[in-house]
Amino acid sequence: MNDDFISDISLLLGDRISFAEVVRSNYSKGEDIFDPVLPDAVVFPNSTEEVSSILKICNKYKIPVIPFGAGTSLEGQVVGIEKGITMSMENMNKILEVNPDDFDCMVQTYVTRIKLNEYLKDQGVFFPIDPGADATIGGMCSTSASGTMAVKYGTMKTATIGLTVVLPTGEIITTGSRAKKTSSGYNLTNLFIGSEGTLGVITEIRLRLNPIPENIVSGICHFNNLEDAVNTVKDIVQIGVEVARVELLNKDQMEISINFSKLKNLKITPTLFFEFHGSDASNNESVNSVSEICKNNLGFDFHYSSDLKKRNELWKARHDVYWSVKALKPNARVYATDACVPITKLVDCIKFAETEISKDGLRAPIVGHVGDGNFHVTILYDPEIPEDLIKIREFSDKLVRKSLELGGTATGEHGIGLNKKKYLQNEHKNSLFLMKNIKKTIDPNNIMNPGKIFDI
Repeated sequence: MNDDFISDISLLLGDRISFAEVVRSNYSKGEDIFDPVLPDAVVFPNSTEEVSSILKICNKYKIPVIPFGAGTSLEGQVVGIEKGITMSMENMNKILEVNPDDFDCMVQTYVTRIKLNEYLKDQGVFFPIDPGADATIGGMCSTSASGTMAVKYGTMKTATIGLTVVLPTGEIITTGSRAKKTSSGYNLTNLFIGSEGTLGVITEIRLRLNPIPENIVSGICHFNNLEDAVNTVKDIVQIGVEVARVELLNKDQMEISINFSKLKNLKITPTLFFEFHGSDASNNESVNSVSEICKNNLGFDFHYSSDLKKRNELWKARHDVYWSVKALKPNARVYATDACVPITKLVDCIKFAETEISKDGLRAPIVGHVGDGNFHVTILYDPEIPEDLIKIREFSDKLVRKSLELGGTATGEHGIGLNKKKYLQNEHKNSLFLMKNIKKTIDPNNIMNPGKIFDI
């Protein structure tokens, strides 16, 4: 980082650039297994135009840039880079526009999903994509997040209808429109969703909203074994029962969550959590159908409730899974990986994961958004024991190979980052060259989050 660059960027931003070690440390990594890497500086833009000016300066001097949201990514997407800067988007946190009658809104990149839904709650609409963490909308776009309600409402690719993006060379572009559909040109919106900050900086997002359901009901059912639980989900999906959420916790995770979240009257067995969105009549029909399917698959103690307090307790426990595992051991770390396969292959993949976990002697409970074939293995490890990381890497290799063998993907929603680059090569052997060519065209100096997703 030369003196001319420092002079130009400091003149632009004044006190909104920091070289302090404590600040650089705070923006050096996300919730991942990597050691932090301190950037040379952290910048805090206030507007799309300022982001453009910053990137023009960085492109001129070939200074790498890492966009940083809430820092909740899991695969190393925001690990810092030496001789580069991290761009914190935290000042760009405004809700710009809401059109409840058309079910859309426009937000700046640092608006979080909880803040947005709090703002929307008296307007009859809500934003349904729920990855668990209170991630920023821009970060959710960057990793193509989804989460617990994807089975009904889809992913960020479904929910995002337009973007404002600043390209690495400083040009500002907009994609999409407020129309419900289009056949106009390339789908540039979805090009940037899942690009993990490697193609530009997302500064504004236009989102599709949904009406707040008339009635919400949560349910729970226990099973004697994992296979019966997963087969229940397969039957629900294949029959076409309307569910908003269906989450699996294996026996190990149920025990951890019961203790951590102080859940009462639940059993330590493989368990499904359900949620239904609709009218009273449609929810009653769905609950009855799911109850019957659970019974046919030897499920027991199925019960449901529309009580808000009980519902919130249940889903808070599900969202706290990561922290519940981390709390098992002082100073431990957690490696959270994900796999996604066709729903008919889910039993095979989860049984494979459990078998390998047992063989490797890992503490690795399983949870999953099983309604769309996606599950997570949350592995507890000691960073001071190198053998633990070797075991984890070997397990991850085996799980990804199995997922690909079953027609699935290396990652359903966490993204590639630093951690899954070699898996991307295996999954996209004959199209990776095209991804790299797109990157080189848009970012000729390779300044945007270099080294993430793949190497140039």
